[in-house]
Amino acid sequence: MALSKVDGTNFIDPTIPVASGGTGAITLAAAGLANTPAFEAYLSSNQDTTNTTYDKIDCDTEVFDTDGCYDHSTNYRFTPTTAGKYFIYAGAVLESSIQSRLTYTQILIYKNGSVYKNGTYDMNDSYQENKAVITLNATIDMNGTSDYIESYVYMEANGATPRLQGSSSKPTYLGGYKLIGV
Repeated sequence: MALSKVDGTNFIDPTIPVASGGTGAITLAAAGLANTPAFEAYLSSNQDTTNTTYDKIDCDTEVFDTDGCYDHSTNYRFTPTTAGKYFIYAGAVLESSIQSRLTYTQILIYKNGSVYKNGTYDMNDSYQENKAVITLNATIDMNGTSDYIESYVYMEANGATPRLQGSSSKPTYLGGYKLIGV
């Protein structure tokens, strides 16, 4: 199998040669072995959030979107068109507008408008910080028609404005891909 360059990333040639005496090759996608749909998107600039409120993360810039299943301009959600199990990952850099005011943070993966999984970083009131980095992943069954995924955050910033850090270095992101073989 040869390596080929696609969008600056190396991939293994997705063909399987036919047994000796045969002609042609079978692609992994034709054999049902593609990790698609797949996407990754990030927050391109800082996003202010509301203290002690669940706020959707507006990942507005796509790194890739193999099947056009991620909405990066309106709903900021992934709605895959193929049924199966999906590995979903999210991460965020959360910060406070005033030094040492962040006390509690959560990142959440929502499925169909409800919490599916959350990750928490609790600094407690006696040990406050200005910034927190938090990540989360989950394997989620999707029906391929109406199921969708979104990411949210919750922050307590003790008298300050909480915000998500966004930039071209992708500190706040959401991504996922279909798992094969499960």
